[in-house]
Amino acid sequence: MAGRSDLNSLEEVLEKYIPPEELREVKRILYGQEKEKTIEISGEALKIAKENDFDVKGYRFEAQKEHLRLPRIVRVGAVQNSIVAKTTDPVDVQRNALFGKIEKVIQAAALEGVNILCLQEAWTMPFAFCTREKTPWCEFAECAETGTTTKWVKNLARQHNMVIISPILERDEEHGEVLWNTAVVISNTGQYLGKHRKNHIPRVGDFNESTYYMEGDTGHPVFETAFGRIAVNICYGRHHPQNWLMFGVNGAEIVFNPSATVGGLSEPLWAIEARNAAIANSYFTVAINRVGTEEFPNEFTSGDKKPAHKDFGPFYGSTYATAPDGARTPGLSRQRDGLLVTEMDLNLCRQVKDWWGFRLTQRLPLYAESLARASKPDYKPQIVKE
Repeated sequence: MAGRSDLNSLEEVLEKYIPPEELREVKRILYGQEKEKTIEISGEALKIAKENDFDVKGYRFEAQKEHLRLPRIVRVGAVQNSIVAKTTDPVDVQRNALFGKIEKVIQAAALEGVNILCLQEAWTMPFAFCTREKTPWCEFAECAETGTTTKWVKNLARQHNMVIISPILERDEEHGEVLWNTAVVISNTGQYLGKHRKNHIPRVGDFNESTYYMEGDTGHPVFETAFGRIAVNICYGRHHPQNWLMFGVNGAEIVFNPSATVGGLSEPLWAIEARNAAIANSYFTVAINRVGTEEFPNEFTSGDKKPAHKDFGPFYGSTYATAPDGARTPGLSRQRDGLLVTEMDLNLCRQVKDWWGFRLTQRLPLYAESLARASKPDYKPQIVKE
């Protein structure tokens, strides 16, 4: 598999080889700020992280003070992690092991005052959708509203006064028991707030997920929480600008992108897409990817003429957050479990809209008309020839 799996992070390489004065200018160009604004992590949170072998990093995005509005400060947590048990272990053993790991991370997030936390795509299981096998992987599916994972998350959300986004493999028990790739949103009161089903399903490389579920039917919901308006653009949807656009049209202030993607396939795109979406739509984005290599008992192929294999390479982590002005945090490790804590002033969304005018100048009617024509079978591209 292409890529250096032993490289911990791009930021470490930059800091190791670039002199401090040049590094400030490099960071300004790459990250939109000469020096990231860090949050000091508490000793208690660091102790939990050390005991449970994960990183905790904290950063801050600021906005200008306004005359009529108070700052709207929210702390957001993003979790990247590897699986715990073997993929050959019983389903309940694998899931419960992840419950144990993630509970510790959420405890650290609570100590850092996190208001909204998002877990990675299909966090309760290995990303087994590459195998195309139905057993035992379909057994991980559960009801979004009343399933074991949702009940577990509800307790933690209520305990910590924290909105938690829990992406799972959903089984729709009221409609034929079909499966969906779904993000469940639990409010800070511990109540089920709603769900979003993945809009775009990949059919590339090892990612042939339509063996299990198809394109979602929930549109582009934005969830009004006690801490701001949030949305979830699940994994492959980040490759589709229209998907990001509609969450903005519906009023999102923070859009999370819980993902599962490997280095040889998508890493050059990773740092661009969620950041570009934040700029184009004047909201905050949080891109989350898992870490580790997951090996399965049986070989599978990618349809690329390469030999069959039991894993599809390492997930590269690199979770990061971007502000609507284009500034972004450094990424978490490419290898290690981690919690990214980002403090945001949501007033920045409107301030950037006023300054850049992207929403003002986006001309939705023009594109709505053009796309309506382009979607018809008899459409002819608008090409001018001599």
